[in-house]
Amino acid sequence: MMEWMVSQGNAETGILSPDNYSSEANFTEDYYYEDYEEHPELRRTLNIMSLIVYSLAFVLGVLGNSVVIWVTGFRMKKTVNTVWFLNLAVADFLFTAFLPLSVAYTAMDFHWPFGKFMCKFNSTLGLLNMFSSVYILVVISVDRCVSVVHPIWAQNHRSVRRACGVSVVVWFFALLLSAPYFVFRDTAPSLNSENVINCFNNFILSDDTKSDKTKELGILRHRAMIITRFVLGFVVPFTIIVSCYSVIIHRLRRSRSMSGRTGRPFKIIAAVITVFFLCWAPYHILVLIEMFYHMSDDYNRILHHVTTVGIPIATSLAFFNSCLNPLLYVFMGQDFKDKVRKSILKVLETAFTEEVSRTNTLNTNSMHNNRSKEKSFSDAEV
Repeated sequence: MMEWMVSQGNAETGILSPDNYSSEANFTEDYYYEDYEEHPELRRTLNIMSLIVYSLAFVLGVLGNSVVIWVTGFRMKKTVNTVWFLNLAVADFLFTAFLPLSVAYTAMDFHWPFGKFMCKFNSTLGLLNMFSSVYILVVISVDRCVSVVHPIWAQNHRSVRRACGVSVVVWFFALLLSAPYFVFRDTAPSLNSENVINCFNNFILSDDTKSDKTKELGILRHRAMIITRFVLGFVVPFTIIVSCYSVIIHRLRRSRSMSGRTGRPFKIIAAVITVFFLCWAPYHILVLIEMFYHMSDDYNRILHHVTTVGIPIATSLAFFNSCLNPLLYVFMGQDFKDKVRKSILKVLETAFTEEVSRTNTLNTNSMHNNRSKEKSFSDAEV
């Protein structure tokens, strides 16, 4: 569960000695902190917590996202909304489907028996999930904003084909941002045992691990990776999304009719975005704090404990985000009394339905009910 900062350590493995290492949380690595050696019960507790979270995220994520993929990809009519939600579900499904590798790695006391390629692939997949998810949310936010601010233009230019094209661009950009992790990820015997293979980040990529120039290059690469991920994976997307929703909220306050028409989809998407940033913000912030802490010459035991305990917890929280979206779609798709009476599939269809088609459906149902004097559940939906 952690990335080794490979700069000043063992010449053969590139792993740092306990006296002068800097570490960073990631998806398939152990936390070899001094606190772990001093407090084995802390390490055992955090490992058990990680195993529980990973296993739960795997079960819920694979099942929930499979249903979403089926509904949005095969059951519902293709719309711009279904394209966005389908891509989110695919990103989460791919990540959670390979979580058993992380479960096995943690359960085997951080021995990686799956080979170097799978070490690279599994770690890269975690970052690909993060980048693709956050930029799909950015695209959704921009799409929402344009639809509210320029509804006529959006109605004339929003199409499934364009949405698919934008999704391809997002995946390519996410793959580009994730590629360095595939390059730097490596495997090597543990310092404690030659029989234990660790999956770690080798930022040196050289047999010469003793020269100062090589060490400085490793440190520079490590910091560049952290800062790039923080800026492009958190700050920039968050800024764009907040800006879009500020404009949307301002516009909806001026138009009550528009607010009523976009209420439920707006709430669902806002909830997905909020949960994503709540799950990922602690991870980004703690990793950044840890980097600056290790850049300082002063030893702060409190800060050391905070990052030691906080990073594995924050990483588990980030993992868990991949199984939450299907739950949000179900429980925010419609009122609770309707959820009791309708199937899960119907709830998901309601959550993903375009606002225009939903409004048209309600109008049609209303005309029908005026003739028959009967009220159906769908008519009660706003």
